[in-house]
Amino acid sequence: MSSLLASAVPFLLAAEDGAKKVFSDGGVLAEWAWLIPVVPMVAAFAIVFFGKRSPLQGWGMAWGSMAFVAVYGTVLFFMNISDGIVYEGAVAIGSWGADGLGNTFGIEWGWMVDGLSIMMYFVVGVVGVLVFTYAKGYMEGDIRYTWFFASFALFGGGMLVLVSAPNLVQLIVGWELVGVASWLLIGHYWEDHENSSAAIKAFLVNKVADVGLFIGAIIIGLSAGSFRFSVIMDVIAEGGGDSTLAQFSFWAGVAIFIGAMGKSAQFPLHVWLPDAMAGPTPVSALMHAATMVTAGVYLLGRLFPFFNTPGFADDVRWIIIIIGTLTLFLTGLIALVADDIKKVLAYSTLSQLGYMVTAMGAGAYTAGLFHLFTHAFFKALLFLGAGSVIHAVHSNNMSDMGGLRKYMPQTYWTFMIGSLALAGIFPLAGFWSKDEILASIQYAGGNYTTAQGGAELANFVLVVAIAGAFVTAFYMTRAVSLTFFGEYKGDGHPHESPKVMTYPLIGLAGFSVVAGWINIPGVIKWFTDALGARFLAPGDHHPESIEISLAIIGTLAAVGGIVAGYFIWFADKDTQQERDKFRIPLLYPLLEKKYYIDDFYMNGIVKPIRGPVANAVDWFNGHVIDLVINGTGLGATRVAKLVYWFDQRFVDGAINASAAATGETGGMLRLLQTGRVQQYAFLIVAGTVVLVAGFIIF
Repeated sequence: MSSLLASAVPFLLAAEDGAKKVFSDGGVLAEWAWLIPVVPMVAAFAIVFFGKRSPLQGWGMAWGSMAFVAVYGTVLFFMNISDGIVYEGAVAIGSWGADGLGNTFGIEWGWMVDGLSIMMYFVVGVVGVLVFTYAKGYMEGDIRYTWFFASFALFGGGMLVLVSAPNLVQLIVGWELVGVASWLLIGHYWEDHENSSAAIKAFLVNKVADVGLFIGAIIIGLSAGSFRFSVIMDVIAEGGGDSTLAQFSFWAGVAIFIGAMGKSAQFPLHVWLPDAMAGPTPVSALMHAATMVTAGVYLLGRLFPFFNTPGFADDVRWIIIIIGTLTLFLTGLIALVADDIKKVLAYSTLSQLGYMVTAMGAGAYTAGLFHLFTHAFFKALLFLGAGSVIHAVHSNNMSDMGGLRKYMPQTYWTFMIGSLALAGIFPLAGFWSKDEILASIQYAGGNYTTAQGGAELANFVLVVAIAGAFVTAFYMTRAVSLTFFGEYKGDGHPHESPKVMTYPLIGLAGFSVVAGWINIPGVIKWFTDALGARFLAPGDHHPESIEISLAIIGTLAAVGGIVAGYFIWFADKDTQQERDKFRIPLLYPLLEKKYYIDDFYMNGIVKPIRGPVANAVDWFNGHVIDLVINGTGLGATRVAKLVYWFDQRFVDGAINASAAATGETGGMLRLLQTGRVQQYAFLIVAGTVVLVAGFIIF
């Protein structure tokens, strides 16, 4: 029987000094927050059944569900900034077993309302409603218009199931819902083999990584005695290296991070994300900004105390920071050689995800999630801007563009704002979040890692992160120059997109300017305080003032990238090939081959599986399994024939003989029945006489 469980913890660890802090339980808004994931999921199924018969062909239901999330998430967001909210609710469905140690594990559907989940409700809702608005114009006339919005609503709903989850089991359900929806959306134009292959590639790479998530979740759940995050945090808060969770924490942490690597496309599991650009552009915008790829970073944030508490999985942070650093730099370089404007932005997303993961590895919970927050707005803006351009010129390739600022002024100016925010130019949103990451890495180099002998690594990471800021500005200057400056090189007549597409660009441009202003070190720390409202404080370091020298260095790196890109690519040429004469020997051929990682996967894994392994499996199937199955079938056939013969000759013979004897006896007895009353009377009298005579005689 189902039962409703709800809890709010009034006193929670809230600061590095271990002090207690009182948080609000959120009142009725927190109690009813289960509607946030449920409404989009219901909308997805409603569109499937009723979408084509609805006035707006399903778009209205999809947009309405996301608008509901945006409003609800915004109210919670500002309430959390004001009071701090921590609430956990769940509907217990039943138990499914015990571990032999007195721990019973149950199946429950729940919802978490705390600083981390509220931030994600706000981001998914606000970015989602703007992208859904844009999609109405972008997808107009699509052959599967209604189905697209059913899948799109499922995509948003799946992410909300994930971020609302109060336990690892429900998180995995949302995790897989996002994966299925992304497969549907990336392969939306499934008639094109390239698109369907991209969808399968994304699905399979993520499934490989998901094995790690499943293993990690099982280890943590069994070790802690529960899959609930609140219980896991209690075990961590109690500390103690002798606890079962602490003993298995390293391997659990590694496994969990492998799962995060898949969803957040960390090197070398990043290969699926650029190919995922085959899907419609609104999908790319939502995927890169608020769903799918942010799920891995969110997972690290949700379990951050597990990775940040000595005696648990803190040693895994070195793996995290190394992988994040490789991702932020190596994938950003590939954007320098891409011609597809969406793939430039895809590699940019990989690089920015690397920054977020690196921050988590450096112990900077707030900095990593603050960059997730600001990045959501300017990356959604850039993808929608790219979609506006593609919508106008009917090509993804920058070699078919040029001079579009004259034809598409609103797209141009908003794209410029997004590019500058991505580059980290003051005072746009990206400046504040990227600067906080750099400051946190610098702090880690001088504090967290010194005792562990990792100061040199952290300082190296800081240098790479600053170099990454240069590379980011460099490739975005190239993209802006090739797309919006010079002469138009495509066919047809480009034009500005309709208002249903440009208004979301303007809205996102506004967020790209101001989103970083809610977390300025030494001035305002709304975001930091709000994000710290949770069952166990993250215990991370946040700068108390702006690191002026580091901010100047980071800004100079970004400006240097813009200046270098300006001198190399701003001057117009007849073709992009002439523009791209700038090539660094050895490096650029390596980048064009994407470090040969895709080739390695194809030639080292896929083709061997398709070739010798597949042939061996086929032979085994044909010569062993089929032999057993066919032999079993042949034996069964012969046994059946024998049974049939026995049935016909003996069983049916006996039954038929009995029936014949009964028939003969009945035929003889039938002769006694003449139908004459006189005869029956005579026989009765005669029988009576015989009986009387017998009694007298005997």
